[in-house]
Amino acid sequence: MAEYTIRYDVDASFDEAVAATTDALADEGFGVLCDIDVQATLREKLDVDLRQYRILGACNPPLAHEGMTAELELGALLPCNVIVFETDAGGVGVSAVDPRVLLSVVDNDALDPVASSVAESMESALRSLPGAEPAAE
Repeated sequence: MAEYTIRYDVDASFDEAVAATTDALADEGFGVLCDIDVQATLREKLDVDLRQYRILGACNPPLAHEGMTAELELGALLPCNVIVFETDAGGVGVSAVDPRVLLSVVDNDALDPVASSVAESMESALRSLPGAEPAAE
């Protein structure tokens, strides 16, 4: 498991996991601003096959506003990416960037509470997914 993500393995089909992740994010105040089908894009652009892999760009508007008020250029690090992917074992994993790690690159202590709030909400969303279990390290 990467040290810069929050990751869970889920008990759902890939498409069910994408839908459940979108719903769970909404329950925590996040909208999905973009949905990138990496598998389809690489097939189209490079004629290569990749496991099922989607990137959901998630944004919680009040927290984004709070963060950008404290640090104008924070938008360069937004939205928070959440990935849904087929694991090596054929299951489904869901992983989100850990905002505490991401925002550690910005030298602004005012972002610490924002990062913690986003991380708590992201963790809650992923933990609520069907059969969610923290990924083995």
